[in-house]
Amino acid sequence: MNSEEEFYDAETGLESDDSCEVSFKDACVYESKQTVNGKVPSENGVWERRTTLPAPMFSRNDFSVWGFLKKCIGMELSKITMPIVFNEPLSFLQRITEYMEHTYLIHKACTLSDSIERMQLVAAFAISAVASQWDRTGKPFNPLLGETFELTRDEEGYRMISEQVSHHPPISAFYTESLNQDFSFHGSIYPKLKFWGKSVEAEPKGTMTLELSKHREAYTWTNPMCCVHNVILGKLWIEQYGTVEIVNHSTGDKCVLNFKPCGMFGKELHRVEGHIQDKSKKKHQVIYGKWTECVYSIEPKVYEVNKKAEKKSGGDSKKHKQVQSEQSTGGDDADEMPDVQETVTMIPGSTLLWRVAPRPPHSTQMYNFTNFAMTLNELEPGMIGVIAPTDCRLRPDIRAMENGDIDTASQEKERLEEKQRAARRERAKDEEEWSARWFQQGNNRYTGAADWIYKGGYFDRRYSDLPDIY
Repeated sequence: MNSEEEFYDAETGLESDDSCEVSFKDACVYESKQTVNGKVPSENGVWERRTTLPAPMFSRNDFSVWGFLKKCIGMELSKITMPIVFNEPLSFLQRITEYMEHTYLIHKACTLSDSIERMQLVAAFAISAVASQWDRTGKPFNPLLGETFELTRDEEGYRMISEQVSHHPPISAFYTESLNQDFSFHGSIYPKLKFWGKSVEAEPKGTMTLELSKHREAYTWTNPMCCVHNVILGKLWIEQYGTVEIVNHSTGDKCVLNFKPCGMFGKELHRVEGHIQDKSKKKHQVIYGKWTECVYSIEPKVYEVNKKAEKKSGGDSKKHKQVQSEQSTGGDDADEMPDVQETVTMIPGSTLLWRVAPRPPHSTQMYNFTNFAMTLNELEPGMIGVIAPTDCRLRPDIRAMENGDIDTASQEKERLEEKQRAARRERAKDEEEWSARWFQQGNNRYTGAADWIYKGGYFDRRYSDLPDIY
C-alpha cells in the first residue's frame, strides 16, 4: 500500500473519552442552557442544548467485518483504509473534548489547600476521562490535517481548542484554559492501534498536563491501554488496563493507578486501584473503584485490613465465578465478556471522589453517546461565521452520518480524503512543509518529552488564511 492509498480515518482515539453527567455533592451543577455569543437564540432567551441526535444509529448487520479485517492482522490500523461502517459521527478532536466533561473536579481541586486532597481529585479527573469509552465501539473520524474544534462552556468556566497538527504520524493537540485563569489543561495525543484477530488494541501516546495556577502546580500523566474485544464475532466489549502515574512536579507527590485487566474469571473487569504517596514515598491515601462507575479514597491501613478480611471470606465466591465462567465459554469463536458486578462495595470510612450518572435511555440507538457527547457536533445559533472554517462541525461527512445519510457520508468522506491527498501532492511538488496554525512543536516543560505547545491567538477570530480542507 503506497502513501496515496493510506486512509486519513483509521485512528480511533479509544483512550480519550469521557463519561456522562455525574452526581457529586460538591460539584458544579451542569446546566443544559446557555446564551450564544451574547445573543438571544431562542424565545425564552436561552439556548437549550440537544439531548439526542437527528437520526438513530444505522445497522451494521449487513456488513462483513471479517471480510475486511482478515487482511489487517498485526498491522497498525492508521495505515489501513477503514469503511465508514466502523465510525461514529464525531471527529477524534471532538472525542478529546470529552475529557472536559468532569471539569468540576478540577474546579474543586483549585479550592483545596492540601496537596494530597488536590491529588485525589486530579486522579479522579484522570479516571473519569476514560469512562465514556464503555460501549463506545464506533470509532471517531480521523481528523483532516489542519482540522480544528473549539468548545466554550461559560457555565463550566472553560474554553478549549484542538487541532490536527500532523498526519504521519497522526497527532492531535489540544489546549484548555479556565475563563477565570484558575487552570490550564493541555497535551498532544498519538494513539497507535493494532488488530490482533479478535481484538483491537490501542496504545496511548502523548502526555496530559494539568496546571493549577493558584497553587503553582503542574500534574502530568498518560492514559491506560485500551482493548476492544470481539470485533469479528460476539458482543463487543472494552477493557482498560495498565499503570497510570500522575506526578505533581511542584510537590513531588505521586499517584500510581493500576487499571486492572479483566483476568481469567472477570473478577477485575473495570477495576482501578492505586495509592497516593508524597516525595518521601509515604503512602497517604488508597484510590479504588471502577472507571465505569465510581472512585473512592480511603486511608491505607483501613484498606489493607479490609482486603485481608475479603481474602479470608472470598474463596467460595471465586470458585463460583470460575464455574460460571467455564460454563459460559462455548468455544474459541468469541471472548466472552465476564458478568459485570454493577456496584463497587464501599469500604466504611471511604470518601466518594466521583460517580458516573446513567446515560440517556436512548443511548444505545445513538452510538452509545453520553449526554455530553450528544451535544458536541451541534451547530448552535450564531456559530457559523464565528467558529473557524476548519471546525469539525462543518465537516460534511460527519454531518451527513449524524443525519442518517450514510451514502452521502461515505461519498463525502472519499471526496475529503482525495482532496487532502491532492493538497499533499501539491505541497510535495512545491517542496513546502505543512505548518500547524495554532500549535508548534516543542518539549513539555515538566517532563522534557516531545509535545505540541499552543501558540495562542485562536480566539482572536482571525481566520482569513486558514486552509480550505472541506
